[in-house]
Amino acid sequence: MYLGIDLGTSGVKALLMDGGQGIVASANSALDVSRPHLGWSEQAPADWIRATEEAVGALKASHPKELAAVKGIGLSGQMHGATLLDAGDKVLRPCILWNDTRSHVEAARLDADPRFRKITGNIVFPGFTAPKLVWVKNYEPGIFARVAKVLLPKDFLRLWLAGERISEMSDSAGTSWLDVAGRRWSPELLAATDLDEKQMPRLVEGSEQAGMLRAELAAKWGMSAGVVIAGGAGDNAASACGMGTVKPGEAFVSLGTSGVLFAANGAYLPNPESAVHTFCHALPNAWHQMGVILAATDSLNWLAGITGRSAGELAGELGDALRAPSGVTFLPYISGERTPHNDAAIRGVFGGLDRESDRAALTQAVLEGVAFAFRDSFEALASAGTKLTRVTAIGGGSRSRYWLKAIATALGLPVDLPADGDFGAAFGAARLGLIAAEGADPFAVCTAPATAETIEPDAALAGAYAEAYGRYRALYPAVRSTM
Repeated sequence: MYLGIDLGTSGVKALLMDGGQGIVASANSALDVSRPHLGWSEQAPADWIRATEEAVGALKASHPKELAAVKGIGLSGQMHGATLLDAGDKVLRPCILWNDTRSHVEAARLDADPRFRKITGNIVFPGFTAPKLVWVKNYEPGIFARVAKVLLPKDFLRLWLAGERISEMSDSAGTSWLDVAGRRWSPELLAATDLDEKQMPRLVEGSEQAGMLRAELAAKWGMSAGVVIAGGAGDNAASACGMGTVKPGEAFVSLGTSGVLFAANGAYLPNPESAVHTFCHALPNAWHQMGVILAATDSLNWLAGITGRSAGELAGELGDALRAPSGVTFLPYISGERTPHNDAAIRGVFGGLDRESDRAALTQAVLEGVAFAFRDSFEALASAGTKLTRVTAIGGGSRSRYWLKAIATALGLPVDLPADGDFGAAFGAARLGLIAAEGADPFAVCTAPATAETIEPDAALAGAYAEAYGRYRALYPAVRSTM
């Protein structure tokens, strides 16, 4: 048996997988996000431990024999979070999360230093880790002076699980400190933020061994000694391992809290000017590119909170048949945006409202706005040299048939739906746990699921969607000019 633990923004998921890669059971525990100021987003690392204990504890209660047979554990996690520890591994402040934009000024200053794009292959985004440390240095100097180690969220869990300060390539590529081509920390970039390699965790590949489960926890969960913990992956790379998106030309679209258009690459292909992320994959000698939307299902959840209806109810009101765009346009920039604008200050807006713009019209505009944001990422990937012919849909938002039809039509690509099963980040993490524990071939383990159904673009609405995308593209500069 193998255990995948995925530390997300809204909760921790623990998944049990058998040796044949069948899912035996899973359990979840919720997390809250603290937003003490506009643009801030934080979590207490102690809550991650609490949620992991609850999720794994639920598996022990429901499947004690299976949990006892675990030989390998893989970790997946939300990326970019700055978890700051002192010399005694004490947490110095709440973790600054991936969707926190307070360090936009610091990010711009680092990005203006040409070494960062040259070495990392990426823009320095406000959500990345390095500018957060510069912000702490500027505004919390007493805390910065005590920083002995900077860990990403899932690697803080590893410290608790194994007592090891280790990270891996896919997650570390999102810090703005990694030489992404060389797959190593850059002393030059660390020095530019007044840090050094001693404050960074040791690096491994995501499929390598990266510690052993502490005896205390093994006994608590009924496991034997010697349980291997894999390097793991950032959440998107872990999802790619779960989906089998590990070879060049393979791609998926993820409709989660944030949205991701992810394409696997067999070589390092940077193009930071497109605002596409170019990161190491979780497997050796592999990279990936992705366009990132900061608010995908988060946009629909925001509308749900305002209307008093659940996200499922809102989407259900539209039915399954795709409608022509109504003329109402929504920019899903409620938390700023990464691809293609790299704009932490921009905010969402509805355009084209009239007296007939009812709740359904607003919902339709939100779904279309996110679909058009994926189109922006698609165009950015194309400009970076990645050509896609189809994508596979994953994430909670993929349960909406309407939304998938809108995405297929906006992209002009077929969207595949995997056969029933859970192929997300926790499953990918469990696969990495299997590879690390057994020394298995990563590409033999990380295969794609069968396709249950393909949703084709609606050719009859292609022209209307093209016109609506034009309005969408024109709205951003119009709004930006008023700020």
